Amino acid sequence: MYSLDKQLVLEDGSVYKGYGIGADIEMAGEVVFNTAMTGYQETLSDPSYNGQIITFTYPLIGNYGINRDDYETINPSIKGIVTREICRKPSNFRKEFTLDEVLKDLNIPGISGIDTRSLTKKIREHGTIKGIITGIEKDAQKVAESLRKNNLPTNQIEQVSTKKAFLSSGLGKRVVLIDLGMKSGIMRELNLRGCDIIVMPHDASAKEILRQKPDGIMLSNGPGDPVDVPETISTIKDLIGKVPIFGICMGHQLISLACGAKTYKLKFGHRGANQPVKNLITGKVDITAQNHGYAVDIDSLKDTDLELTHIAVNDGTCEGVRHKKYSVFSVQYHPEASPGPHDPNYLFDQFIENMKKYKY
Repeated sequence: MYSLDKQLVLEDGSVYKGYGIGADIEMAGEVVFNTAMTGYQETLSDPSYNGQIITFTYPLIGNYGINRDDYETINPSIKGIVTREICRKPSNFRKEFTLDEVLKDLNIPGISGIDTRSLTKKIREHGTIKGIITGIEKDAQKVAESLRKNNLPTNQIEQVSTKKAFLSSGLGKRVVLIDLGMKSGIMRELNLRGCDIIVMPHDASAKEILRQKPDGIMLSNGPGDPVDVPETISTIKDLIGKVPIFGICMGHQLISLACGAKTYKLKFGHRGANQPVKNLITGKVDITAQNHGYAVDIDSLKDTDLELTHIAVNDGTCEGVRHKKYSVFSVQYHPEASPGPHDPNYLFDQFIENMKKYKY
């Protein structure tokens, strides 16, 4: 039997007591929830979760273990996980480690055995909230008071972006992939299409990017508030009209800001593998994987050169835009999935076609 030894304390003073998993350390972060039924390995290794404590709404995770192939980054940067139940003895032919073992190796704490339905409901009503996984012996109210006083870091993208450019060779179109906290799934999809990929840091200048003579530019996903990287927004302004551009998630938000639109923080974000999105051009609905806490203000698109192309079926928020003059388009969701459905995977093919078609 395991004894209660950990607690998740929220800044509003709420306390959830449970059983410690992973590293025996204390970590604070923004508490969010993910509604996917599978794909916990890809989720915990997604750089867009940098600085966050992930609550899994599915009641059991860890049941198929961890393997070497399904990581989205080799350096996960989440601050913890929360689950109703963790499987400590997984059984699957691909399993190489247990979830608990990997969390210990990565120095990531977790807590299990709590009422995740209650926690998810609180986040939905209150909005995303700061929390900390700590020892049960700590005075919860003093911990909550400390959380309220201290702000979380805002340099989220800087923390996860590559520091130096690197190459993934191919014989097809040359793509400069701006790493804002990219998932490896984006590179995989470009590699499958034969692209010659140059991955560059988030603060690379337009001059440095164009020096690579790219056929196209991909702007990746990433964590945090898009307005925190004004230098990247300025770079995108200088790149529009020079070469075809495709933005995913954070890349979508930065393209919108570069064109004069505005973004805002969602109450509790979209995080899961089952989000319906309507394509306003075709009228079709795709089921998509999503992970973001900010969105583009649809009303702010009116005075820009962007037009709305996709909306979220659940809440009507912006899920995609395209430029009226140049080959620039972006989506808020993840066409590379991992985890999630592959309905919108065709967008990578659209990007390839744009690179073939448009020469400036």
